[in-house]
Amino acid sequence: MFKHFINLEWKAFVRSASFKANLFMKILMVFGAIWMIASFAILGFGAYYIIEENLGLEPFEAVNKVVIYYMIFDLILRYFFQTMPIINIKPLMYLPIGKKAIVNFAMSKTVLSFFNVLHAFFFIPFSIVLIIEGFSVLQVMAWYLAILGWIMCNNFINIFINNKDSVFFGVLGAIVVMIALQYYAVFDITQYTFPIFNSFYAIPYLSLITVILAVVFYKMAFDYFKRNLYLDAGLSIKHDIAKTEDYHWLDRFGSMSTFLKNDIRLLRRNKRSRMTLIMSVVFIFYGLLFFTNSIEAYQSPFWKIFAGIFVSGGFLFTFGQFVPSWDSAYYPLMMSQNIRYKDYLASKWYLMIIATAVSMVVSVFYLYWGWQAYAAVVVGGIYNIGVNSHVVLWGGAYIKTPIDLASSKKAFGDKQAFNVKTMLLTLPKLVLPMLIYALGHYTLGEVFGFALVAISGLAGFLFKDKVFDIIEKIYKSEKYKTLAAYKQNN
Repeated sequence: MFKHFINLEWKAFVRSASFKANLFMKILMVFGAIWMIASFAILGFGAYYIIEENLGLEPFEAVNKVVIYYMIFDLILRYFFQTMPIINIKPLMYLPIGKKAIVNFAMSKTVLSFFNVLHAFFFIPFSIVLIIEGFSVLQVMAWYLAILGWIMCNNFINIFINNKDSVFFGVLGAIVVMIALQYYAVFDITQYTFPIFNSFYAIPYLSLITVILAVVFYKMAFDYFKRNLYLDAGLSIKHDIAKTEDYHWLDRFGSMSTFLKNDIRLLRRNKRSRMTLIMSVVFIFYGLLFFTNSIEAYQSPFWKIFAGIFVSGGFLFTFGQFVPSWDSAYYPLMMSQNIRYKDYLASKWYLMIIATAVSMVVSVFYLYWGWQAYAAVVVGGIYNIGVNSHVVLWGGAYIKTPIDLASSKKAFGDKQAFNVKTMLLTLPKLVLPMLIYALGHYTLGEVFGFALVAISGLAGFLFKDKVFDIIEKIYKSEKYKTLAAYKQNN
């Protein structure tokens, strides 16, 4: 039966409408995965000697002390990037296939996830080095087994975080409190977790605890999916009092007003889109990491431009890069109407520009840390308006992952379109302005660097119409590929 499921998964993968269109991106992701595996392996073999020689600490004790934060970081990455065990079950429900077989296969997919395999390329080499350095073979194997069990626990906890808001907010609250107490030296959790991880080596049979916990979490996840494995799961509709908002004040924008009204309703009514507004506010304070000089590694002037782009462009990155995925549910209907692509794209552009301008004004408090800090925010905002606003719309033509706006099971709503591909398309928007600033900084100083970034943004704004014509042609050429991709459920 597993062989049959694997065959179906492979066919779904190669027959996907976006397979050939995104083949280059998939190849790039494969190279990225190989690079990460190589990096983890090199770090695994070298960590022991780096800690011993450069930090002057006992390597094994140092790793046991920080491994709790390693696991927390792993859990955060999983939430945003790990694909949940989803199978297109509707066709399978008509066939004589047991629920246990379907759920077991779905759970097995998460166990063999890249996020689980990747850790082995660090901990196995590190364990080998421990044995070479004289540590007991049996005790090192027991310690690694405990780490493996903990990673599997993270895997199954992530399933519940993605499907139960109560679990998500509980885990998030615990992580925030723990990090805050550690930062302000009120409570050091590593003093309590270090003896636990160290005991897995000192008392080998204790490593079975994490393995047993992983089995328990597996059983809980299995029962949860089995209970909800029926055709009507998630299809019941919650009836609320209907409300209408006309937004007559937007009629002055002509034919574009229809799209602006839809976008405002989208931002107000749906959990996933509302999160973009919340994240935009959070991004405004992201600059505190860079401008307050609290982190030594971020004191370089180039990082200030990086922060300025993020502070002013929170909404642009969180909302803009998913155009037109926001409208995937009714995109076929829109394309059957007599509408201009230019009006559709312009409505998204105006929303991003207004949000960027508001962020620039609100961020005036960064003047407290010097004019350079606020200058980075202002020139970053100008660059976002003139260049990055066009880049995100251009990249959206190639992001063909639909967003389920009806999903309310996750704390952030459906996050299927938030993946490695969107992160890769974000990098040029951040790296290019840093390079432009570096060009000016190393020639005539930081003021000229700021000026170059601002001039680049103004140039992009002046050529807006020409750029929009190019973007419009790209959207038209990708139109039918996008329609085909949005029709798929897997």
